[in-house]
Amino acid sequence: MRWQLGRRSTNVEDRRGMGVSAPVVGGGIGAILLSLLVAFLGGDPSIVLEQINQQSDRPTTSAPRNPGGNDQMADFVSVVLADTEDTWREVFRQNGSTYTEPKLVIYSDAVQSACGFARSAMGPFYCPRDQTVYIDLSFYRDLKTKFQAPGDFAQAYVIAHEVGHHVQNELGILDKVRRLQTQVDKVEANQLQVRVELQADCFAGVWANRAQRSRKILEEGDIEEALNAASSIGDDRLQARARGYVVPETFTHGSSAQRVRWFRRGIQTGDPQQCNTFATPNL
Repeated sequence: MRWQLGRRSTNVEDRRGMGVSAPVVGGGIGAILLSLLVAFLGGDPSIVLEQINQQSDRPTTSAPRNPGGNDQMADFVSVVLADTEDTWREVFRQNGSTYTEPKLVIYSDAVQSACGFARSAMGPFYCPRDQTVYIDLSFYRDLKTKFQAPGDFAQAYVIAHEVGHHVQNELGILDKVRRLQTQVDKVEANQLQVRVELQADCFAGVWANRAQRSRKILEEGDIEEALNAASSIGDDRLQARARGYVVPETFTHGSSAQRVRWFRRGIQTGDPQQCNTFATPNL
């Protein structure tokens, strides 16, 4: 990915090195594990985290002990975020509306968001309450080693997916889905969440398409890196790896094939209108 000469975003906050003490959780380990599952790579953890934090003391923070500084990975994240800002600002402008840029927080180990307290094991997530993407950069090491999804464009896909959730928030989609989820059973609520996640994958593809057309960011092999990442974090593959079998009714992000399919649709068309997962019977 050609990113080194890209614009840096001013919406990045580096909280690495800040001490955050864990709250005393009354929800038990089951609640924690559920929040990890919901939040992993793109989920909105606020529903579970809200329940946890209602039974806890507020975490305390200390002054930064070892600020992250201008390291290359933080620089990369800033460039990718800026590129998504440019893309979605133009998309919204073309549709007669204004795009509010999200914030992005880089943290280490643990962080307090408006959606609650989170640990890095949860993976990157978007919190709609403060319109912020949260990421511990150590996730990229896991993406490469644990999930066999190396490459800088695979890393960019992760950010673009989370920003895709912000786009959904801007469009009012997340609120509508959350209301619907309160009216249906758990299986149907999961199915709705899968559609949310696959749409965010498609939006990530839309960004890649438009960024390539306007700024020529892609190098040979980049698209394959992103498709591999999407496949590596499908619910079926993650469940099979974790427990040796798959329960489709519990999927919250979609299968590997579905994630690849919707990212590919976005990158091939560059059209957000083609990302309406809620109007598609067969995902």
